[in-house]
Amino acid sequence: MILDDFFRSVAQMADPRFRSVLMKGLALTVGLLIAITMGMTWLVGFFVPDTVTLPFVGDVSWMDGVAWWMTSILMVVLSVVLMVPVAGAFTGIFLDDVADAVEARHYPSLPPAPDVPMSETIRDSLGFFGVIVGVNLVALILFFFVGPLAPILFWAVNGYLLGREYFQLAAMRRVGRVEAGRLRSRNNLQIWLAGTLMAIPLSVPLVNLLIPILGAATFTHLFHRVSAR
Repeated sequence: MILDDFFRSVAQMADPRFRSVLMKGLALTVGLLIAITMGMTWLVGFFVPDTVTLPFVGDVSWMDGVAWWMTSILMVVLSVVLMVPVAGAFTGIFLDDVADAVEARHYPSLPPAPDVPMSETIRDSLGFFGVIVGVNLVALILFFFVGPLAPILFWAVNGYLLGREYFQLAAMRRVGRVEAGRLRSRNNLQIWLAGTLMAIPLSVPLVNLLIPILGAATFTHLFHRVSAR
């Protein structure tokens, strides 16, 4: 049943509304990361003097250039690491569009979902981003102790988080936050397994950028299946 939800979502990836959400999320992500990089390099250039006097060496006039390049390289590395969670957070703002597209194609008899206030959507997306980054930092530390089991730990941790958040987002649109929590608690194992199915492609560059959209679509199907049951 979970695989059926997943493959129906994959089959709809060419939907123009899916592509629109992906493009908006990526555009906002790239813009934010470029702005942060430019701001950091400007701060380094502002605080690091053009010339530094070192003992036994004398005046050194290339310290600002070295600091600028080191900051630029660091920000590029951080951008690669943060691309997926930041893109997920931004894409989360538009996931209602993905759920609407899924319901329009597969559940046309449903009435329109109530509008969720933008402030609540942004809050949930930022909370999701914070949880993903925080838990993965803890998991990164644990990786040094689990050796070859590191990929399984990565999939299990992110599977739980992705399942929890994507199901909550899908269910809240229709039944509200409280009932969404009840449904989630009654279907925890199934939701975790579906989240793990989303987490495995997170290890694949570029493919991982599609996971927020694929996850929103898959869990929209999953929600309607378990709620109908």
